[in-house]
Amino acid sequence: MRSIRMVLAAAAAVALGLGLPATATAASDPPVPQEWSTQLGAPFSIALDGTRVYIADGATGTIGQLQPDGQVAPLVEGIPGLTGLAIRGASMAWGSSIEDGSTEPPVILQSGLNIRGPKGATVYADLHAYEVANNPDGANTYGIIDPSQCVIDAAGEMPLSYPGLIDAHAYNVASWKGDWLVADAGANAVMRVTDSGQISTLAVLPPVPVTLTAETAGMLGLPACAAGDTYYVEPVPTGVAVGSGNTIYVTTLPGFPGESASQGALWEVDARSGSVTQLVSGLSGPTSAAVKGKDVYVAELFGAGVTKVTAGTPSTYAALSGALSVAVTSNGTVWAATADLSGGPGTIVSIAKGKVHVNGNIVR
Repeated sequence: MRSIRMVLAAAAAVALGLGLPATATAASDPPVPQEWSTQLGAPFSIALDGTRVYIADGATGTIGQLQPDGQVAPLVEGIPGLTGLAIRGASMAWGSSIEDGSTEPPVILQSGLNIRGPKGATVYADLHAYEVANNPDGANTYGIIDPSQCVIDAAGEMPLSYPGLIDAHAYNVASWKGDWLVADAGANAVMRVTDSGQISTLAVLPPVPVTLTAETAGMLGLPACAAGDTYYVEPVPTGVAVGSGNTIYVTTLPGFPGESASQGALWEVDARSGSVTQLVSGLSGPTSAAVKGKDVYVAELFGAGVTKVTAGTPSTYAALSGALSVAVTSNGTVWAATADLSGGPGTIVSIAKGKVHVNGNIVR
């Protein structure tokens, strides 16, 4: 997966062309979202510190803090390829990437996690260098693993499968046991990063099997006889969240043709073994996750909006077009941000049954 921004660019066409349905059943008596701001471009991440609300806007490369009047006060600006954001006490961590815009699709040349400590010093963990040295998903095989003779003959010299490539793209971030977790959408893995910038692989997500249709086979340059074959797509981790007992949850937004077939999923990670267990499948573009108690909230970019998963059962918590990120406070207030897939401004909303208070006092 070269860039999550490619997903945003393709999402409007996918949603219009395929008419993706909402994948979750509606919850009873859902709360009504309260809109706070329409000043955002691509709000990839929300981080909460009590009643302080922080937003990572990838369109402007700005980390900002929401004010009670709906303004977004800039805190850190000029971050290239800004994506995920997480806060732990007086420390803050965010993902950044640099693309080669001259290629199509763009190639990410640098990607890493920036860790700012309580005294303001910043450590850079180079995820791209780690990927070059280790390639965690190198043992995965993507594409058609067992092609028919018809497909082999038609493909000629075109490769039908490939191993995990050298490709890093830091996306969402979470604090975990005094370290940081990064959902790396390029490496197809969840990385553990210490405050000093040391990187290790926590888990590698598995390839996602998708049954090809005649249409998707043609879009991949495959012959019509490939329809019905299984194509293993890259999982593309997007969201990472930590629940009670330091349980780790990850969302995946598979590459094409998975993104056009509602093949997104929610996973639980066993940190001791690195194994992953799929909790929910059939999500449409999940890009972020947050946890409160036994409930996991998932933002679906071109699906139901904010979906709540309880005991493995998804239900629509809030219908929001272009839901891009989600976070939840200790008292259960859900915050979500949206991207306008037609090119307009994004929004940030709160979802709660009572009045929501925002602390605009800037301490960073």
